[in-house]
This record gives sequence, structure tokens and C-alpha cells, in this order.
Amino acid sequence: MNKNSKAILRDRVNQRNALLVPGAFNALSARMIADLGFEALYLSGAGLTNMYYGLPDLAFISLRESLKLIVVEHTAAIRDAVEIPLIVDIDTGFGNALNVRQTIRALERAGADAVQIEDQTFPKRCGHFAGKDVAPVEEMLSKIKAAVDARQDANFQIIARTDARAKYGLEAAIERAQKFSEAGADILFVEATESLEEVRSLTRLLDKPQLMNIVIGGKTPALDQSELAELGFGLVLYANAAMQGATLGMQKALTQLKSNGRLDEDPSVVVSFSERQRLVNKPFFDELEKGYTY
Repeated sequence: MNKNSKAILRDRVNQRNALLVPGAFNALSARMIADLGFEALYLSGAGLTNMYYGLPDLAFISLRESLKLIVVEHTAAIRDAVEIPLIVDIDTGFGNALNVRQTIRALERAGADAVQIEDQTFPKRCGHFAGKDVAPVEEMLSKIKAAVDARQDANFQIIARTDARAKYGLEAAIERAQKFSEAGADILFVEATESLEEVRSLTRLLDKPQLMNIVIGGKTPALDQSELAELGFGLVLYANAAMQGATLGMQKALTQLKSNGRLDEDPSVVVSFSERQRLVNKPFFDELEKGYTY
């Protein structure tokens, strides 16, 4: 590629044509996203918590350094598996501004092309759960400034999310997002808007490229990608579509196994053995092995 993945992502965001970004929860789900032709992906904090720990997105993983290391490990594994741009969810940044600085440095080395950081108080929770609150705006501004200073590649993007809409209303959320922009955030993310009118107003009220988060079954009404492109959104995030689909698939296959006492290679229930090997790149390694054999 003539451009690195960071520059490619920045160019696509600046086109403001609602680039669809599915969420991954491990390297295999990332490879499936790339295999299906999506141009970017997102390492979901909720997806990672759900699928890695079997826990809800309620900040149960309170050992921040341990969680950061897990996120870095998954980022590196995904970068090794795919070449498309990778956005990483870092929740509230795993600490204060100095912690954010170290997080950015670690994730950029691991292969992230952008990060998303939010302004919730700790313990944070899913943006579509009740009971959220936001930290003082000055705290978030210091984290954004630290993130901007820490990046090595100027094309590495900082996505700044505010959860203020739920408690303080849309006007307060817009005011926060504007301050995030002034602090150096590249992309703005107003989480959990609750009406079509609110969604449609965002790109009129804020100048920077924006991310629209569609949570399946969540508070924000879904709009077609085409309308979001007309409105001028840079990114459209479906953070946990793959996870929810995978969960249904596992339930379906395991229910059939439990009911029948056996499970065959039924394409309506499971992918074939050969397709599984293709997705994990076994033919590539078979060819490599031939070249290394004397």
C-alpha cells in the first residue's frame, strides 16, 4: 500500500461518507470482518469483556493495568491477522492523563490506528445502560491532550466520546464535544442519542468528523448508512454486531448438539471444516511449510 493504515483511515473519515466499522472481539472475528470486505474494524471493550471474561460491560475488570495489557495483546494479535485500519476502545483511558499517555504509546506500537476514549466516571458502563455519569470536563480535556501528545504518527486519530446526553441532555453533550475538539480530538462521538432528530442534528452542530454508534437493541434509533452518509458522519460503528451474531450461532449449534446427541457439517448451523481452515489462513502456512522443508 502507498499509504499506511493510519493515513488510509484518516482519509476515509474525512470523506464523511459513513464508513461502516464492525466491532471485533478477537483476531478471528477481525479476520472475518476483513474477509467480507469491510474497510476498517473496531476492537470493542464491551465485546472483549463479554467474550473474554463472560461478564457485562460494567467495569468489573477493575485492575486497570491488567486490562490495558489485555487490550494491547488483542490489538497486536488483530494487527498480525489483518491489514485494514484498526480502532481500539480504551474506555476512560485506564487512569489519569499520564496513564492515557502510556496507553497510547503501547497501542500505537501494537498496531492501533486510532483510539476511542470516553468521559465517564469510573467504574464506567455500557453507553446504553442506565446509571451513567461523566467526569469533570477538565479531566477529559487533560486526557485528550495527553493522547494527542503521545502519538508518534500524526495520522493516529483520537476519537473523543461523551456520555453526557443521558444525564445532562443533548446541549450539554454538544458543549462537551466542542471542548474536546478544541483540545485536539480528531473525531467526535456523542453517545446514546435518543431520537432521529438528535442524530440528524449532530453534524449541523459540530464541525469535526463524527462517529455514530448503532447499538443493536440500544437507545439510538438506527438509520441506514446512506442517510448517515448524506448527513456527513465519518464513521458508523456496529461495535457488537459480530459478537451478537456469533452468540446466536453458538446457541444454535450447541442446542442442536444437545438435542440430537450429534452435530454434522450442516451449512445452516456450522461453517465447514475447510472454511474454518481458510479463515485461519491454513493454506498460507501450508505453502510456507513447503518452502522451509529440505
